[in-house]
Amino acid sequence: MTVHAFIFPGQGSQSVGMGAELAAAFAPAREVFQEVDDALNQKLSALIFEGPMEDLTRTENTQPALMAVSLAVLRVLEKEGGLELKRVAALVAGHSLGEYSALAAAGSFGIAQTARLLRLRGTAMQKAVPAGEGGMAALIGVDLDEARAICAEAAIVRVEGEPDRTEIIEVANDNGGGQIVISGRATAIERAIPIAKARGVKRAVVLPVSAPFHCSLMAPAADAMGEALERAEITPPVVPLVANVSAAKVTDPQAIRDLLVRQVTGTVRWRESVEAMAAMGVDSFVELGAGKVLSGLVRRIAPDAAARSVGTPADIEAFLASL
Repeated sequence: MTVHAFIFPGQGSQSVGMGAELAAAFAPAREVFQEVDDALNQKLSALIFEGPMEDLTRTENTQPALMAVSLAVLRVLEKEGGLELKRVAALVAGHSLGEYSALAAAGSFGIAQTARLLRLRGTAMQKAVPAGEGGMAALIGVDLDEARAICAEAAIVRVEGEPDRTEIIEVANDNGGGQIVISGRATAIERAIPIAKARGVKRAVVLPVSAPFHCSLMAPAADAMGEALERAEITPPVVPLVANVSAAKVTDPQAIRDLLVRQVTGTVRWRESVEAMAAMGVDSFVELGAGKVLSGLVRRIAPDAAARSVGTPADIEAFLASL
């Protein structure tokens, strides 16, 4: 029997028009977008469907927007297809903000609550570091130890006649398939690129992001999320979550709260999370929402498992037919 894990995309999967076909075809999808609009007191759905991309990629918009699309897909599967998550999926997981989508899918958070938490998270992450002072880079063709060594070397600031000092630069995402994202001070990221190339890394590119996510520079955002999550009501998920920072199963609400706070500054251990799910018997990964980033990563990490993305009416029809 096939063992499914439902996985939920993070930042970088957004595109103008995502979810529009879904909303046009299905009332349950429209209800999700309306619920998110009402929760945020903003016509976020119009921004999702029509753009402009520049506004959609602002972190405080991207985070609730991607969650809205993922939950719209799930709601259609449930209401139109009769799918019950706990009967079909053994586990849920999400990449960064996708962890909130996964928890909403599994019933730990309501959709409106999730939208407000992600709006706060996006705003707090943006405010944590002044624009231009932080950055991120993708390293392709590198393992975790090598990436950490590159960070350690790039952290050192040498000025003649002065003692060496260090700047923050850390591994943000271990995405698998030799793809690792590093994050930290913009100047340290700039030093990391030639260091990586000198060490034989296939590609090293600065990413067009607005803040250095998932590194210790995000501590003010972690504090803000700690306060918000302390007040948030969290119900045990109907199936376990495999958490980003532990790459292990969790169902206890207080543990989920702690992991979500740690996640703001911690490494997204996506490769290890997928490996852990495969070791637990998962042989089918189903990415719900926008894009195909995670299903692509899964194919590289767990090539023996099936991976599919479900984000359009045609995808939904095909997935329901496969069950």
